[in-house]
Amino acid sequence: MSEPQSHPRDALHGVTLEAILEDLVKRHGWEVMGRHIPIRCFQLDPSIKSSLAFLRKTPWARTKVEAWYKNDHRPRP
Repeated sequence: MSEPQSHPRDALHGVTLEAILEDLVKRHGWEVMGRHIPIRCFQLDPSIKSSLAFLRKTPWARTKVEAWYKNDHRPRP
């Protein structure tokens, strides 16, 4: 029998939604984030706290944010 992998290949494994947001804000800033994913919590008086609240209640928006994060962190050739 093979042993289970200790680290899945999923880029989101062990990364909190808060860490994802903080990374995207650091890399791109709120203005770019608001253009890339046009949601109010990124466009009007943005904050980590308001974004976390919205994304935790809104699966389609969270999926877009996670996909953007994964794309930013995929291995480059």
